[in-house]
Amino acid sequence: MGKVVAAGMALLLISVIGTEGMALARSGIELRCQCIETHSKFIHPKFIQNVNLTPSGPHCKNVEVIATLKDGREVCLDPTAPWVKLIIKAILDK
Repeated sequence: MGKVVAAGMALLLISVIGTEGMALARSGIELRCQCIETHSKFIHPKFIQNVNLTPSGPHCKNVEVIATLKDGREVCLDPTAPWVKLIIKAILDK
């Protein structure tokens, strides 16, 4: 039994390590925040395929910016980072 618990804890720790800036999987209408953590380091726009902006609301108190990268990964961006603000402004101006 102890080995099963240890293996479960190891899997949990491994999954937490890889979550920096990652979005939770989306399924239909979500009633919770999608971003576990946000990524504030610059990502060149040539690597970004799409950006979704979700305003705060009853589902989540945070504004969420989720970028889909060209390799298929989804990354939660820090909406207060200057470069993210520029991307949001460019999208809203279109």
